[in-house]
Amino acid sequence: MSDFTLHTLETAPEKSKEMLQDAEQQMGSIPGLYAVMAESPETYKGYNALHSLFTETSFNPEELTVVWQTINVEHECHYCVPAHSAIANSMKVDPAITEALRNETKLPSDKLQALHDFTLAMVRERGAVSDETLNAFYQAGYGQKQVLEVILGLSQKVISNYVNHVAKTPIDAMFKDFTWTKKK
Repeated sequence: MSDFTLHTLETAPEKSKEMLQDAEQQMGSIPGLYAVMAESPETYKGYNALHSLFTETSFNPEELTVVWQTINVEHECHYCVPAHSAIANSMKVDPAITEALRNETKLPSDKLQALHDFTLAMVRERGAVSDETLNAFYQAGYGQKQVLEVILGLSQKVISNYVNHVAKTPIDAMFKDFTWTKKK
């Protein structure tokens, strides 16, 4: 059992209240991740800024999903895999992509597979990827800009995945249909 507080509008630090209000207006309730992060308005604000910036990159919704879910699954984030499955669904991402990522099976296109492989290598090698890995990514049609954008997405996901691990954030009702357990 985690002793991290799931903040409400009434209990949150003053600097987090506006962000929680915005989340509640947009989503109909306050997601557990945000309720936990509200304890540190700076962390919450940093996460939101990274999320906003990552969604503005050159990646389309399928590619955003590949980066997010590759990291979530590798980090075994019990909260973010269902959350990003729901997000992918709302972004009209092909369910075959979501299922391949959740089940760690081959993606439906070579380019998306290359993005997955590169992102996974970045996580596992902590950024110290080989020239061979970089070249395979470039040959798939990506460039230096996308390398940097994967790092941005990874930065965002480290915050949420690690927060959810230490806080044992309960899965929200809006994500329950997408509950996930890593296959061993």
